[in-house]
Order: sequence, then C-alpha cells, then structure tokens
Amino acid sequence: MKKIQIIADSMLDIPKNIMKAYNIKIAPLRIHFEGGEYRDGVDLSPQLFYEKLSEAKELPKTSQVSPNTFIQMFNEAIQEGYEVICINGSSRASGTHQSAIIAKNEIDSPLIDVVDTMGLSMGGGLLVYEAAKMVGAGKERKEIVETLLALRDRVDHIFTVDTLEYLKMGGRLNPMKATIGTILSVKPILTVTEGLVDSLDKVRGSKRVMGKMIELAKERGGDFHEQTMVLAHANRPDILETFKAKVIAELNPKEVLTAEIGGTVGTHAGPGTLAIFYYKKVK
Repeated sequence: MKKIQIIADSMLDIPKNIMKAYNIKIAPLRIHFEGGEYRDGVDLSPQLFYEKLSEAKELPKTSQVSPNTFIQMFNEAIQEGYEVICINGSSRASGTHQSAIIAKNEIDSPLIDVVDTMGLSMGGGLLVYEAAKMVGAGKERKEIVETLLALRDRVDHIFTVDTLEYLKMGGRLNPMKATIGTILSVKPILTVTEGLVDSLDKVRGSKRVMGKMIELAKERGGDFHEQTMVLAHANRPDILETFKAKVIAELNPKEVLTAEIGGTVGTHAGPGTLAIFYYKKVK
C-alpha cells in the first residue's frame, strides 16, 4: 500500500487530536502583530492569539504560506516515501493555495496533488478529515482527490460573530452596515459562497442566534444521522458546550467534532465567533 501524506494549511483550524491521529502536517500562515510575526498554531496558540488581540491597538495582519515552505514540506514527504495531498483554505481568501501550486510546479513531481477546498476554518477542514479517513482505509491518492472535489460544493458553513467590528476593520463588511447592526443589536448569520464570506440571515438579539443556526442547518443539511458535523468557536468554550448540547438534541448527528478558530480566521471574525460545518443535502 502506498503511503500518503496529507498537508493542510492553518486556515483550516484542524484540531490537534485529528492532526495527531492521522499524521496531518500543517503549513502555518503568518500573523503579524505590532510587536512581531508569529506562525499560526506554532508560535501562537488560539488562546495566546486572542489574548494578544484583546491588547492590540491595531488589527493584526495575516500573510500566506510561502512557496518555499511548501517546497520544503513536499520534498521532505517524498523523500520519506510518501505521496502528497495538499489541502488548502479558499483560494479566494488567501494566496496560500497559489503558493502550493507554485511549489508543486517547481518540484514537478507526479506524486503531488493540491486541492482548493474553497472553504474557511473547518469548512475546509471537513475535507481534510474525509481525506484522512480515506488514507487510513487504504484508498488511492487519485480516488481521494476525486472524492474531495465531488464533496467540495456540498460543504456548508453557518457562523455568527460576536461583534461586527473585526469584519468592518478587516474590510469584510460595509462600515455603515456594521454601525447599524450594532445599534439595532442585530446578530448576523453568515456563510461562505464560492470561497468568500456571504450574508445568510440575521436575528435580533444574541439569545436567538443558536436556535436560528440550528434551524438553518436543518433546512440546508437534511438528515444528519449519518453525518459528521463540526462545531467551532473563537475563545468561547462555554458557548461551544451549550451549542453542542443543542445540536445533539435537535439534529442527532452521527459524530460531532469540535475545533478552535485560530489566528488566521480569528483576525477577521474576532473572539466569540461560533460556527457549524456539515454537508448540505443532495438536491
């Protein structure tokens, strides 16, 4: 059986237990605070990121993984006898996927595939998890890649942010809409469409938001009894536990994974973000 190394970028927020269980290697994006540069998830855990974010006078900036980083990771895997599947966050949100393509072309090896999930956080991470399980089951690289591409358009993101300020400061939201939303206590419910954040719905007041997210998931996802769902949070494990209990009670999925939203996505979404990821029903 051929050995396959999965490489994913840190934008996908793969939980450490999944990384360890399936030997997934992570290519970290960079987070730039006023005081220095950090590798997302390596020098900067989610907890430390949100601590620094709360103290920062300016919004941090993120930068993509370089082609040289991918070249090094690809070459190391091939030298160790692996084929490579590199799975990245949305190419429309970061240049990281393009860096991986450049690295693949530079190495010019038939042993490397690069997949654009068009997803953010564990929206793309669901595909990494699917690939990891298929590797564990002994599937061939080409079959795994074909499966990921077939599933990609079915991955759904439903998430809310605690405040619109980070989306506004990061240029992801019209400033006037952010101001009006704050005044009216409107909680936005967002999704990802063709690789970019998009508005899905909204509710008045924070108490109603979890119920609305579950309602939307039920409409868009159908039957979850044979599905893996992922719940993710930005520095609010208490909210996540409440949300998880509601999801299990109302949707009864086969499996529920939990994840922390790291620095790359957290820079733009901010602390308090809550998300649910799953596969939409087949139309």
